[in-house]
Amino acid sequence: MMLHIPDVLTPEELARCRSVLEKADWQDGKATAGQQSAKAKHNLQLPLNHPQHRELAELVLRALGRNRVFNSAVVPFRVVPPLFNRYDAGMEFGAHVDNAVRPIPDSGGMRVRTDVSCTLFLSHPEDYDGGELCIYDEAGVQEIKLPAGDMIVYDTTVLHSVAPVTRGSRWASFFWTQSMVREESRRRVLYDLDQAVMDLRTRLSDHDPAVLQLVNCYHNLMRQWCDL
Repeated sequence: MMLHIPDVLTPEELARCRSVLEKADWQDGKATAGQQSAKAKHNLQLPLNHPQHRELAELVLRALGRNRVFNSAVVPFRVVPPLFNRYDAGMEFGAHVDNAVRPIPDSGGMRVRTDVSCTLFLSHPEDYDGGELCIYDEAGVQEIKLPAGDMIVYDTTVLHSVAPVTRGSRWASFFWTQSMVREESRRRVLYDLDQAVMDLRTRLSDHDPAVLQLVNCYHNLMRQWCDL
């Protein structure tokens, strides 16, 4: 499932991210790439030991925690602390697949299965040319370039790339989530059911028998499918 989630960050949160990143000392993005993807990766990244990396990562995590669409679609169990990257003119990330398992820094060895990938755009589309996130699936190639503060969520299993930037600079936060529901098809069923419940609640009431029946179905499916 691929999903565009608008306005993940407030204007104030977006301004804070950009203010910090404008002053940051960036490092080569290959520092956090796997063996295969490092050969295709040509970008910059905010170092994990940067004094304000933790502040920005926690800002993004708080935004995710309050975002109902993200939580409904992804059913998150663990989120790898967000990273931040930058593509200046001439930079790109060729077609690659993400590692199936990633460590959580400073966690004492905890690792996360990467079920869902997220890119949170921090640059305004008019500030750069190129830099589209390209996702290759059965529908072909989908090119994604969203407003600053918006996020794209997609399955980590798909091949993807970042097109060359030809003007300006593209900034983003990216991270991976281990879902409580491993299978993508089941996450989609739960998301569609949750959306139906929300729609019915606006037209009926929380205590309407039809609403209660669907809520019961939702939670019974969660009990069967959750992997904790």
